Amino acid sequence: MRDEWSHKNVTKYLHTMIRVSDPEATIRFFDLIGVKEFRRYENAPGRHTLIFLAVPGEEKTANVELTHNWDPEDYQGGRNFGHLAYGVENIYDTCQKLADAGVTINRPPRDGRMAFIRTPDAISIELLQIGESLPSQEPWASLANVGEW
Repeated sequence: MRDEWSHKNVTKYLHTMIRVSDPEATIRFFDLIGVKEFRRYENAPGRHTLIFLAVPGEEKTANVELTHNWDPEDYQGGRNFGHLAYGVENIYDTCQKLADAGVTINRPPRDGRMAFIRTPDAISIELLQIGESLPSQEPWASLANVGEW
């Protein structure tokens, strides 16, 4: 990896880490938006598992690291983290697929451009329409005062 960009005088984004209480539920959640597991590391002495996710083909450029501590912890305040952001080909179709799967949509895509959803551990995920905003579409346009993130 170093040879790939060592000639550039830049900082490169590597990954974002979030702690999760139920790794399999979180992996299923990310799978719904096309983000897949590509590496897992079990650390028995440290009593934790690291699971790396990425959009297929982007494993070297944009990763999410899920950290699962084996000893139970209560993770609160997911919004304190901020959010992860992913571009999607059709914001309405993506949000409908997620809603049908029971995913909470905190801010609907009423503008055809942006939505916020949340993981099983209440981490905010921003979805952005790739390219131009889509024209307003029902039922999303009617949700103007619902679910602010």
